[in-house]
Amino acid sequence: MAEVGKGVNAGKLASNVQKRITRAQEKVMQKLGKADETKDTAFEEGVANFNKQLADGTKLQKDLKAYLVAVKTMHESSKRLHDCLAEMYDPEWFGKEEVDSIAEDTDLLWQDFHQKLVDNTLISMDTYLAQFPDIKARIAKRDRKLVDFDSARHHFASIQKGKKKDEAKIAKPLTLVEKAAPGWAQGIITAHQIAQTNLSRNQAEEELGRAQKVFEEINYELQEELPTLWDSRVGVYVNTFQSVSGLEEKFHRDMGKLNQNLSDIMTKLEEQRLANEEAANHSLSESGSDAPKSPQKSREGPPVAPPPRPASSQEVKQDNIINLFEDAVVPDINVSTQPENEAPAVTNGSSDAELPPSVLYKVKVMHDYGATDSDELDLKAGDIVLVLPFANPDEQDEGWLMGVKESHWIQNKNLLVKGVFPENFTQKL
Repeated sequence: MAEVGKGVNAGKLASNVQKRITRAQEKVMQKLGKADETKDTAFEEGVANFNKQLADGTKLQKDLKAYLVAVKTMHESSKRLHDCLAEMYDPEWFGKEEVDSIAEDTDLLWQDFHQKLVDNTLISMDTYLAQFPDIKARIAKRDRKLVDFDSARHHFASIQKGKKKDEAKIAKPLTLVEKAAPGWAQGIITAHQIAQTNLSRNQAEEELGRAQKVFEEINYELQEELPTLWDSRVGVYVNTFQSVSGLEEKFHRDMGKLNQNLSDIMTKLEEQRLANEEAANHSLSESGSDAPKSPQKSREGPPVAPPPRPASSQEVKQDNIINLFEDAVVPDINVSTQPENEAPAVTNGSSDAELPPSVLYKVKVMHDYGATDSDELDLKAGDIVLVLPFANPDEQDEGWLMGVKESHWIQNKNLLVKGVFPENFTQKL
């Protein structure tokens, strides 16, 4: 059995070597122009599309993997950053538990984002590209079988041409040697020549038939598959980038909420620090030092608001007309007018529900006031101020209020830029 197997393997090897030699000879003949080559323009275009599709898909897969590596790197950097904040955050500071929770949620969000990218994009891309090696190998096989078909076709044509020469030779007068042979021998020679020609022709025809069948089968399959594969790239690109964009949108939306929560905690931590500083300043003033009652300096009293605008000439004339008829009976008419120097109260630009709970009420500035110290607000007529309580009621001077401009709150959503201002320059809303 071992000898039989060895013989079979040796025979197959010899056959493969002979095929390679025959193909090499055929390609040389075709390149020299001594043998025609079967051409299929539509198939060649399909192969060109296949090669482009394979190159594009490979590049997309490579860039997608690089993107995932970058996401993983950002995840690790973000985790180290939040871990650092959690370690430095003192337990007595505002929002310690919230900061730790945000660090954990951020880490989980990055993990989920990376895993979903792998599941929805990279695995699909790997599956898409996995079909290319097999098709590429079949295209190469089809090219080899085409060379075999052309070689068999040319061999059969040469046999056909040789047959015609033999027939012409048989039809010629006999040579002297052939004439010298007996009649029965001459018939045998002719029959042998005809049999040899027919045998070679039949073998060449069978070989051509086999080569043509193998080539046409694989050629037909590829002509069906290549256009379908070419069209499939659209769906692959759509699914890939829809998945990436959708996952990114959700990730950044959820991450934005966590970042906003962390920003709010940092703002409140700053407010806590300022409150502690004010409390420390008050403690120093109560210890017997000559420190003023206000955070920076004491005030004798609020500045005097500008006097009201004088009545117009039209109002004076009306008063004179009334005086002319002061002895007459005038109906008692209750007319309430609003001073011209006081603008009507306006509603706040932002919803009251959005204001922090520490705001007591709001006032409108009726007259310009230029700050004379760093702890005072610089106000313009028409400004809206959110009134805040003093951290220590003893620090409040008579006639002065503490507040933050509403415009600052709307823009920054914090109460850090606050100061004192004279109450008699404003009107409560």
